[in-house]
Amino acid sequence: MNGSRPVFQSITIYLGALLILVWSAGPFLWQFSTSFQLDKALTEGTPSLIPHPFTLEHYYNAFVEKGLHHYVLNSLIVSLATTALCLIVGSLAAFALSRLDVKGRFGILMVILSVSMFPQIALVGPLYLIASDLGLLDTYRALIITYLALGLPLVTWVLFGYFETLPREIDEAARMDGVGVIGLLWHIILPMSLPSLVTTGLLAFITAWNEFLFALAFTSDSDSQTIPVGIANFTNQYYVPWGDIAAASAVVTVPLIVLVLFFQRHIIEGLTQGGIKE
Repeated sequence: MNGSRPVFQSITIYLGALLILVWSAGPFLWQFSTSFQLDKALTEGTPSLIPHPFTLEHYYNAFVEKGLHHYVLNSLIVSLATTALCLIVGSLAAFALSRLDVKGRFGILMVILSVSMFPQIALVGPLYLIASDLGLLDTYRALIITYLALGLPLVTWVLFGYFETLPREIDEAARMDGVGVIGLLWHIILPMSLPSLVTTGLLAFITAWNEFLFALAFTSDSDSQTIPVGIANFTNQYYVPWGDIAAASAVVTVPLIVLVLFFQRHIIEGLTQGGIKE
């Protein structure tokens, strides 16, 4: 009986993991399958997971007819700029709150966290008026500044938690060697915090890459619109091109999946180490 219990537990764990995998990957598999099927197959009474016949028509429509590559370029510029700024500002804020003698640091952290709790729909109107007055509508700057405000609280909190796990003896040894505050951050703390930087960078990038509400409100020109808005523009009053939408969604989803799989070890380490106080 005792020997069979570990086997039963292992089977239960694997079955649970398999169910989670099917639940999570099922929509993506169906999306990819839809992108390779003809329109008439998508409107049949009995849908099929296996494309028959196989077609690349929807990818041609997305890139050639609807200019998906312009939206991809816009999203790439905005997301990379947002990620870089989030890491720069967030690392400075987290370092100051974690390693320097800042009074009321936990109160400051709570204020930073509370800012991110405002519903986005309540902020669109005021931010739109501000962006309009400053002449920032239909520009990358409006989106980058807004996304920076959205991603910075999470980046600061995750980096703060990771910095707190690093031994304080490192700071003392660096000061004895004549290393200043900026040198301590740049040469010691940041290299040791690579997993956390990768984690927070990916979270900030994905947030900016997928954001729709502010991009829809602040941009009306295809020269500055990002991927979510561009895909929404695929539809018209009388027709929804499900195949083209699926193809565009597949194109913009695959890079995120590849990034997460490539950096999964750093992501897990960055998220778990921040919750352990040494």
